[in-house]
Amino acid sequence: MKTKKLATAFAILAAALYAINIPLSKLLLEHVETTMMAAFLYLGAGIGMFFYCAIGDLMGTRKKKERLTKDELPYTIAMVVLDIIAPILLMIGITKTNSANVSLLNNFEIVATSLIALFIFKEVISKKLWLAIGLVTIASIILSFSGNDAFTFNSGSLFVLGACICWGFENNCTKMLSSKSSEQIVIIKGCFSGLGSLMVALILGEDIPALKYILAILLLGFVAYGLSINFYIMAQKDLGAAKTSAYYSVAPFLGVAFSMLLLHERPALQFYIALTIMIVSTIVMTKDTMDQNHS
Repeated sequence: MKTKKLATAFAILAAALYAINIPLSKLLLEHVETTMMAAFLYLGAGIGMFFYCAIGDLMGTRKKKERLTKDELPYTIAMVVLDIIAPILLMIGITKTNSANVSLLNNFEIVATSLIALFIFKEVISKKLWLAIGLVTIASIILSFSGNDAFTFNSGSLFVLGACICWGFENNCTKMLSSKSSEQIVIIKGCFSGLGSLMVALILGEDIPALKYILAILLLGFVAYGLSINFYIMAQKDLGAAKTSAYYSVAPFLGVAFSMLLLHERPALQFYIALTIMIVSTIVMTKDTMDQNHS
């Protein structure tokens, strides 16, 4: 029971840390090009987690975990490739639409992850979890008619949906690695995906940003991707890909809240209706977790 509660807390914390990414990226993209932004975000995650682990080793506070082997190589390669494509698509989407739009569209990741988990990886999804997924989807549809263009299927929205599909596949690949060291997974994700994106950015002729922006992006990447991914993987180990993604679905809502605070975006009445539905979906997911703990 305590293990499930801790895993749930990790999933929600992962969502909160990731949610800050979209409004802050929106601000930084005024000074940095899209692919270069994606590259330094993931490099920040990988490099930051490397030093995070190094400090833990020096202090003797980090527990030794099972490391990746060649048996996991196919999933590792797929994870890296998908993590090159997804953030680039997301950054392009952010530049083409408002941050509220991007935050809400991120709800599609739970749908993609759950369907891929069901049809490809044969993961069991309970009726209550399907109900929660449906409620989150309904909330997203309601928000799509907010009247302030928060969910318009423009080109920016399509790029964000593409990123969500990539992350849906990536979440399930990562699930196959979740028994291994989460820190090692984040380091591999961040460094190799970041370098891959950097190569793409240079091929496209994008300019390297000023040092102050590089440092800001690296820090944001460590928090919003590095620590967030680390907590997400830790949650997956005990909750599974679909359920972790369900709890993680609060990230889009938190992203909208951060957008309100940082970018002064103001949602319409529909936002609060959707908020109520999301609260109900969270209760359903919590009840589902408790029922499985007692089964």
